[in-house]
Amino acid sequence: MKYLFIVFVLLMACSDSTETRKQRLLAQGNEMVVKQDYDEAEKYFEGALKLDSCFADASNNLGSLYFKRKEYGKAVQYYSHAISCRQQYREAYFNRANAYYELHEYYSALADLSALTKVKDTSTVFFLQGLIHTKMRSFDAAIADFDKALKLDVKNAEIWVNKGIVLFYQKRNDEARTDLLKAIALNPKEPNAYNTMCLLEASEGHYIEAKDYINKALALRADDAYFINNRGYINLMKNNLEDAVADIDRSIGLDPYNGWAYRNKGIYYLKMNQIDDALRLLNKAETVDKYIDNLQFYLGECYFKKGDKQQACAHYKLAFDAGELDAVEFGKLCK
Repeated sequence: MKYLFIVFVLLMACSDSTETRKQRLLAQGNEMVVKQDYDEAEKYFEGALKLDSCFADASNNLGSLYFKRKEYGKAVQYYSHAISCRQQYREAYFNRANAYYELHEYYSALADLSALTKVKDTSTVFFLQGLIHTKMRSFDAAIADFDKALKLDVKNAEIWVNKGIVLFYQKRNDEARTDLLKAIALNPKEPNAYNTMCLLEASEGHYIEAKDYINKALALRADDAYFINNRGYINLMKNNLEDAVADIDRSIGLDPYNGWAYRNKGIYYLKMNQIDDALRLLNKAETVDKYIDNLQFYLGECYFKKGDKQQACAHYKLAFDAGELDAVEFGKLCK
C-alpha cells in the first residue's frame, strides 16, 4: 500500500504541474497580445494546446489571433474547437459569430447569437445581430435589434449611429438625423456619425452642409477610404471634378473593394462624357455590391446618352422600383 500511495502522489503532482504550466503559457500569451507581439503569443497558446489538446481558452485565443490577422476561416476552426471542448463557452460563440460575419456567413452567425440570447440578453449580442441584419438588408429586423441593444445601453453612441444608418437606408431621413445627432451629442469624436450625416445631407442636395460633415469625419480619421470617397462624391455633385477624381482614385487605392468608389468614378466618367468608361466602372460597382444607391439610375443615364432607350429604360425602371425615381420623373424619361 505504501508504494501505491507514493505513485498516486507523484501522478497528482505531475497533473498539477501540467495544469500550472498550461495556465502560465496562457497568461504569457495574453501578455504578448497586450504588447501586440502576436507571433510570440501564438507560440505560447500553441504550447498550451500541446499540453492539453482540449484547452478551450488557448484555442479561443488562437482563434482571436487569426481574427486579428483577418484569417477568418482559421479563426472559425479554433473557435469551433474551443466550443467542442466547452459546450457553454459564451465568449467563443460570440467570437465565432463575429468571424462568420466577416466571412458573410450570416445565417451561421445568427445561429451562434441565437444560442447566446437563450442564456442572457446583452447589448453586444443585439448590436451584432443588428449589423448582420443590416448586411442582409433586413432593415426592420436590424432596427428592432438596435432598439433592444439601446434598452440595455442607451448611452452607447455606436448603437445610435448604426440605427441612424439603417433609417437613412430606409429613406427615413428625419428619424435618422435625430439618432445621428444624438450619437454626436453622446460622443463628438464618433466619425461614422458625421459621415452618415454627410450622406444624408447630400441626398437632400445640401452639399455645403454635407461637405462640412465629411470634413469633420476626416479630421477624426484622415485615411478612411469611405470618408475620402464620400468627399469625392460631394465634389462630383458640385462639379469640382478634378478634386473629385483625386479623392475617388485615392479611395480605390486604399480599398479596392469599395463598390461606392467605382460608382463615383463611373459618375465622373459620365460627367466627362466618356460613356464606355462610365459603363465599365458602374458595372464593376454592381459586381462588388448590387445594392449601391442610384447605381441603376446612372446606368440608365449611360445608355440614354448612347441612344439605347430600351436599355436605358430597363435601368430607369429598376431605379424607379428602388424608389430612386418618382413616377413623374420615370414617365418623362420613358414615355
